[in-house]
Amino acid sequence: MPLRKWVESANYAIEGILHAVKTERHLRYHFYAAVLILLLSLILGITRSEFIAIAIVAIIVLSVEMLNTAIEATVDIVFKEYDNRAKIIKDIAAGAVLTASIGAAVVGYIIFLPYFKNTFENGLKIAKHSGEDVAIISFVVVLILVIITKTFFGKGLPLRGGMPSGHAAVAFSIWVAVTFLSEAFLPSFLILILAVLVAQSRASVGVHKPWEVILGALLGSVVTFFLFKLFL
Repeated sequence: MPLRKWVESANYAIEGILHAVKTERHLRYHFYAAVLILLLSLILGITRSEFIAIAIVAIIVLSVEMLNTAIEATVDIVFKEYDNRAKIIKDIAAGAVLTASIGAAVVGYIIFLPYFKNTFENGLKIAKHSGEDVAIISFVVVLILVIITKTFFGKGLPLRGGMPSGHAAVAFSIWVAVTFLSEAFLPSFLILILAVLVAQSRASVGVHKPWEVILGALLGSVVTFFLFKLFL
């Protein structure tokens, strides 16, 4: 698949997620809960296998909730007036979400209970992680924040245009990550030059305004710096 078509497909998929988040209150709650739980997992320092389990159940809950949203939208199109069959379809879809949520809660309880007990007895200690893990976490968090911000301002596509510049945010996030990982001036300086060139190119071709590029660079730099200071 050509890169342009892949980017367009990714835009459509992300736009679908953003539309569902904007229009469905319960889905927003699930997203907020998923983000908080994943951050809590990093802070408490659960094992890799436990983190994978938490991530899987969170993905399942979010996916089922989005499918429920799609089913409800389809039912509303098919059944213009009240129909008991439509009610049954929606109830079953909602039941699937409830089942997944209960399962996720049980898994979370089993995994987190020992850590909560330890925190209650010995106090909270923020777990540390490898630089590579923090770099990946920072990259994902920056992307999510870019998409959420673009949704808030309602301009541009998730991967093109709008406020802030995602390219600038990611480029400067990588620069900060390389700086922490290498702890050397030359690699940091070279990546900074590349990040500046990427940011400048977004403004020069007219995709972004200069202030959108600057805010994107600040977002990527500040978030990555904060996460490295917190978890490294």
